Amino acid sequence: MNYDIFQVDAFASSLFKGNPAAICPLDHWIEAEIMQAIAAENNLAETAFIVKHQAGYAIRWFTPTVEVDLCGHATLASAFVVFNFLQKNTNQVIFYSERSGELKVIIVGDVLILNFPIDTIEELSLDPKYYTGLNSAPKQVFKGKTDYMLIYEHEEQILQLKPNFVALSTIEARGIIVTSPGEHVDFVSRYFGPQSGGDEDPVTGSAHTTLMPYWTKVLNKTKLKAKQLSLRGGDLQCELLGDRVEIAGKCILYMKGVIYLT
Repeated sequence: MNYDIFQVDAFASSLFKGNPAAICPLDHWIEAEIMQAIAAENNLAETAFIVKHQAGYAIRWFTPTVEVDLCGHATLASAFVVFNFLQKNTNQVIFYSERSGELKVIIVGDVLILNFPIDTIEELSLDPKYYTGLNSAPKQVFKGKTDYMLIYEHEEQILQLKPNFVALSTIEARGIIVTSPGEHVDFVSRYFGPQSGGDEDPVTGSAHTTLMPYWTKVLNKTKLKAKQLSLRGGDLQCELLGDRVEIAGKCILYMKGVIYLT
C-alpha cells in the first residue's frame, strides 16, 4: 500500500520556522505498530494520521516513540492539509479523538484557529524533584493532565535554561513546560519532552491549554499573545473561552510525498 504524506511547518509565518509535523491521510486505520514505525521513520516531534469520519476526520498523534493524547501543532497542520488538499471548499474541520474528544479548526484568511479543551491544573509544593535537570529553580510548580508547568519571574531565565535531558526524562510526565511573562508578548514558554521522544519541542500548541488558564488569571485578560522560545521559534494568538481555548497560527507546506509500504 502507498500513502500520501505531507510535511507542514505549523505556527510559522515562513518556512523553516514553527514546528514541523507530518500528516498522513488514510482511508481506514492501519495497525498502530505501523503508524508508530512511520512516526519513528519521520523522526519529527509528531506525525498525525487522519481518517474521514462522519462530517470530519478521526485523528491520532504519534511521536517517534509513543502515541500521545493531544498535539496542537500537528492538529493545526492536519487542518491545513484538509483545507488545501482534501476539502478545498470548506473553512471548518472537526477532528475526533478518542483521547481528547472533539477538536474544531477554522480558517480565517491564512490563519488557522484551533479550539481545544483547557487543561485542569493544580499547584504543587516547590519540590526539587519537579525541576531536576534544570539549572534554575522556578517560583511555582503546577501539574496538568500530562505535563508539569514551572513558573519563572523573567523571560531571560527561560532563555538561559540549560536542561539536562537525561535528568529531566526521569520526571514522570509527558513533558515539562517552563514559562514566564514576556518582554514583547504576554507570556513566553519552552517545552522539554525527553520522556516522549523529543528533547525540546519547537512549538507546542497543546501546552497552551495548560498555560492559558494560568496566564489569563494572572494577567486578568482572556486574549493573549504568546511566543515559544525554541531555536525555530513560534508565535501564537490565544483566547480563553470558558472551558475551551482558541490557539491561532499560520502553516507553511514544506513537502508532499508518498510512503511505500510493501
